[in-house]
Amino acid sequence: MAGKGPAQPLAEKSDNGPDDRAKEMEKKVHRLIEASADAVVAKDMMRALEKAKEAGKAERALCKFRESNNLSEQINLDLTYAICFNLANAYFHNKMYEEALNTYQLIVKNKQYPQSGRLRVNMGNIYYEQKKYPQAIKMYRMALDQIPSTGKELRFRIFRNIGNAFVKLGQFQDAIESYESVMAGSPDIQTAFNLLLCLYARGDKDKMKRHFMKMLTIPIPGMTEDEEEKKDDEVDVTGEKEDLLKEELARKLELFNERIITAARLIAPKIDEKDDWEKGYKWIIEQLRNDFEGVSSKFELDMSMMYMKKRRFDDAINLLKAFERKDQSLRAIASTNLSFIYFLEGDYQQAEKHADIAIKSDRYNAKALVNKGNCLLVREEYNRAREMYLEAVGVEADCIEAIYNLGLVNLRLGNLQEAQSAFDKLHTSLPAMPEALFQIGSIYERSGSVEDLENAAKTFQMLLNKVPGDPNLCCKLGQIHEKLQDDNAACHWHMEAHRYYPVNLNVTSWLGVWYVKREMYEQAIEFFQRATIVQPSEIKWPLMVTSCYRRLGDFYKALELYQKVE
Repeated sequence: MAGKGPAQPLAEKSDNGPDDRAKEMEKKVHRLIEASADAVVAKDMMRALEKAKEAGKAERALCKFRESNNLSEQINLDLTYAICFNLANAYFHNKMYEEALNTYQLIVKNKQYPQSGRLRVNMGNIYYEQKKYPQAIKMYRMALDQIPSTGKELRFRIFRNIGNAFVKLGQFQDAIESYESVMAGSPDIQTAFNLLLCLYARGDKDKMKRHFMKMLTIPIPGMTEDEEEKKDDEVDVTGEKEDLLKEELARKLELFNERIITAARLIAPKIDEKDDWEKGYKWIIEQLRNDFEGVSSKFELDMSMMYMKKRRFDDAINLLKAFERKDQSLRAIASTNLSFIYFLEGDYQQAEKHADIAIKSDRYNAKALVNKGNCLLVREEYNRAREMYLEAVGVEADCIEAIYNLGLVNLRLGNLQEAQSAFDKLHTSLPAMPEALFQIGSIYERSGSVEDLENAAKTFQMLLNKVPGDPNLCCKLGQIHEKLQDDNAACHWHMEAHRYYPVNLNVTSWLGVWYVKREMYEQAIEFFQRATIVQPSEIKWPLMVTSCYRRLGDFYKALELYQKVE
């Protein structure tokens, strides 16, 4: 035994037969398919299509090789199916829809592929993405005919797709029937939400109420009974180790609660027989209170906002005060809203008190910081107010109220450059907001230099495009052009201001004086007479009229008017 030594190495094959070459070619096809699939995962769709085409060429070469070497019985139909499916999928991801449909069509028409019928779902999805909804519905229904009754989950998904297509076509009753099929067999929150939207579109109040109650009973997949009992609470995903299951449950719970509260906001104003929004809100809160306390509390906040919109501030205050005994995060929101209401009512002491409560509950509450800053601004503590607005912007970079108020407080402090920077930032993020442009124009006007006055004129003209016909803006432009000594432009803008608002006596007087200075007394008389009509008790207007007649040399008319004035 000891004399035999180590085993000899394996000898290489000296002759690769057709069978071995076919196997190597097949392995190459598999590698190309895998490379194409990896490219799809990596979002490199062009490479995925390239590899899918290469796989198709390699597979066809493999089939020809086997046929020419009498190995036809080894032809792998499953591999051919995989090649065609992968190619169609690659075409779809590259938005080459016609090529994808043609490839799928070749597969589903081939009787050798018994499971190809379900690919009609993919074809339906392509038609749906192309907004060809009737063709999509046709494909989905053909898929239903070919999928056995044992594939219940797949059938329900197809029914949901059919419902979505009918919604796009505006055929809500057909969509309702499809969604109801899903709800009867395998209810889920998204289908339930879509069904509610259809019922809302049809205005069926009774069905909306019944369906909303059914939505509250839908189970969340993956949750235990104990978790179901407290499903309005947040799932704890914190911990030393990453728990992907808990994270997924938290995501599903967040989606569930978001769909519930969105549905509630949608139907609450419409479910009462007399369209009494308040009764609708109270009915929703009653349904949510038992099993969805957290969602119910958030909806009560919505109700308080509705009270505020209706200017029923006392009702809003009473509702918000009840949050003092609730969850800290909700208490912070309620205190923020209470502070805002008290500020609007001029009760600045209470406004500041509730702003402080909100900040104490959540230091990173930008709205609460703005409320606190507003109270300090009213007390003329400008530097402290500025600090609050800066902190609010630090917490929430796009907090519009904080940025605008920061600009205002910098104006009060005389920091024109910082104020302009704040308003420029606001105008960049919200170009449709006229207030920011007005403040920028006002800052240019305050600077007083010729260049700044020209910039002010340009800014106010931009603003006038957003609020056409504003007489105050026209008057502003007239005053600016007067400072620039452009008399004709100044007259034009004052005339525009007079056209839009002919009872502004300052504008009317300016125009009358402008014509007097140019010895155009007849035109001046027209404006002074209009001023007399607007303010008949003011003696200076008829005196200005008589002065114009005297300068025209019409002394008899002037004397007659002087006598009337006496």
